[in-house]
Amino acid sequence: MKLHIKYNKTALREFQKKLQIRERALPTLKNKEAAFRAMVIEAKKDLAISKELYATILANISPWKALWQEFDHSLATIKKVHSTQLKIAGVRIPEFEKIDIEVVDFNSFSHPSWFNEGVRITEELLETSVRLKFMENKLRLLEHARKKATQKVNLYEKVQIPALTEAIKQIKRYLEDEENLAKAGQKLLKVKLEKAQQT
Repeated sequence: MKLHIKYNKTALREFQKKLQIRERALPTLKNKEAAFRAMVIEAKKDLAISKELYATILANISPWKALWQEFDHSLATIKKVHSTQLKIAGVRIPEFEKIDIEVVDFNSFSHPSWFNEGVRITEELLETSVRLKFMENKLRLLEHARKKATQKVNLYEKVQIPALTEAIKQIKRYLEDEENLAKAGQKLLKVKLEKAQQT
């Protein structure tokens, strides 16, 4: 962080104020980053469970692959996806609630009897796949927020706070040196005046 240092008391107060703001904000930022880190871990676990559930459903129907080629997949389609917006530490995250699935009425006599079960499994697959997309999106958003929080913590901790601290030290040193020089100049002037009075 490149600071333009002016060696005066106004600049010193300005840098002290900026430093104080960052030092106060740092613990909050660290807590936010830790919270995002925990949420990312939790979201990864939830996503893994949902992926496992989806894989289980697919594994259960895989022995019936030949039958599934006969199945009319247009019998069950997504009509509407319901979601809510969660606000987690300032980040808006869409949260899955439910889906409305439209099932086309079909004649049980003109279709194989297992089509009813096929529709139920299709509904389950549709809901699980939509839930997975929401979870993947949630994880992506949380990881992005955690990354930004980590960057800000590092910026404050490793760049801005040390730079401001160093600038404050430099200004203080300069002002002290200036004051010492002024005092020394006053003493010399006093000595000269005293000598001039004695002669």
